[in-house]
Amino acid sequence: MSTRLFNGKEIKELSKNPYVKAVSNKGITYTDEFKRIFITENEKGKFPRQIFEEHGFDIEIIGIKRVESAGKRWRAAYKKNGIAGLQDTRKGNSGRPNEKELSIEEKYERLKAQNNLLKAEVELLKKIDMAERRLGKKKITIPASQRFELIKSVIDKFKLKNKVRYLCKVAGVSPSGYYNYFSPSSLEKRKQREKRDNMARKKIWKAFNHKRRKKGARQIKMTLENVFQTNYNLKRIRRIMKKYGIICPIRKANPYRRMSKATKEHTVLPNKLNRQFKQNVPGKVLLTDITYLFYGKGKKAYLSTIKDGSTNEILAYNVSDRITLDIATDTLLKLKNNRRVKLAEGAFIHSDQGFHYTNPVFQKMVRKYGLGQSMSRRGNCWDNAPQESFFGHFKDEASIKPCETLDELKREIRSYMTYYNNYRYQWDLKKMTPVQYRNHLSSVA
Repeated sequence: MSTRLFNGKEIKELSKNPYVKAVSNKGITYTDEFKRIFITENEKGKFPRQIFEEHGFDIEIIGIKRVESAGKRWRAAYKKNGIAGLQDTRKGNSGRPNEKELSIEEKYERLKAQNNLLKAEVELLKKIDMAERRLGKKKITIPASQRFELIKSVIDKFKLKNKVRYLCKVAGVSPSGYYNYFSPSSLEKRKQREKRDNMARKKIWKAFNHKRRKKGARQIKMTLENVFQTNYNLKRIRRIMKKYGIICPIRKANPYRRMSKATKEHTVLPNKLNRQFKQNVPGKVLLTDITYLFYGKGKKAYLSTIKDGSTNEILAYNVSDRITLDIATDTLLKLKNNRRVKLAEGAFIHSDQGFHYTNPVFQKMVRKYGLGQSMSRRGNCWDNAPQESFFGHFKDEASIKPCETLDELKREIRSYMTYYNNYRYQWDLKKMTPVQYRNHLSSVA
């Protein structure tokens, strides 16, 4: 027979059952009717636990040992004396101890058990609260699997028995879910899933670091498909990245960016592009801009680029430690000398209203090369959004800060440009690289 004592709440709960005569802190006195029902159902092949549960008894409260012990007594009494052996008219037949004053040792054990349960409840709630705080978001609760683990940890720590149902209620999960979570079959499934996740992690990590450039989930998906011939959906990639802490670069808007102001003697031209960046004609829409680069110990350089609006390919770029007019004109000269660039009919270059692009020298050079010119509206960076987007990705992915010299910086930028044009797959380019997409547009033209 179990030596665990019932508390006041459990006694009250058990007393509600119509098949219970009386309940003490030590045991239960069942009705003669229930004993007869038990024998009848048991002879039909039902297990004691099943019979008790079907008649409204909470096995978590009673304890499986009490159930098996009662069934054993009743079967023995029935075998010896038949139905009469199940009645309480004879002394000692009920098998239940009489009510009596608890000894000091028993009172101590009872208080100790109640104290442990209270400590377990407080610790469980504290752990759940801490886990939810770590999520960093309001109204986000931790998953049931994590709650099951916390319940088991407090049960093991305080050596509690038959308190799973109570602690599950405290944690807001179901007892059946708890038992299922720790069943051998579920443990095996989690083990197999962990094995699959670990294999996926290795492939995702390779794609994440492909060409030594960190990538986000969509870049990883396209790299896996094109380079490693592996197809994972975005949801799985993001789950694996979150699980194993594979963090992609996070782009943030720069609130301190200043738009260059044109002087009175410079000419501001109208916006002939009107955000029609994707015209599906390589070499027609040319976007240009200049950005700053901080590298080494407080050193500063500038990067000027010309980007194809239709294919996102960087057609020409120039790096300098000075932001003079030369940085823009030299970029334009590199575009003209790039034999791989084939400009379309009606090609034009689009920029902001910066000093370099409103300068008469730059504008004369543009006309000399047979290009048109367009400018964004004042203070409206969205009119040149793809170029701004490229600079954002570039600063996230290129290793600029570790460079110590300008030559080292130029080598890193050259390496990145090769990677960006030839190996960086882009979602909006039908999952192709800029060069692949350029060839694709040329083939369907």
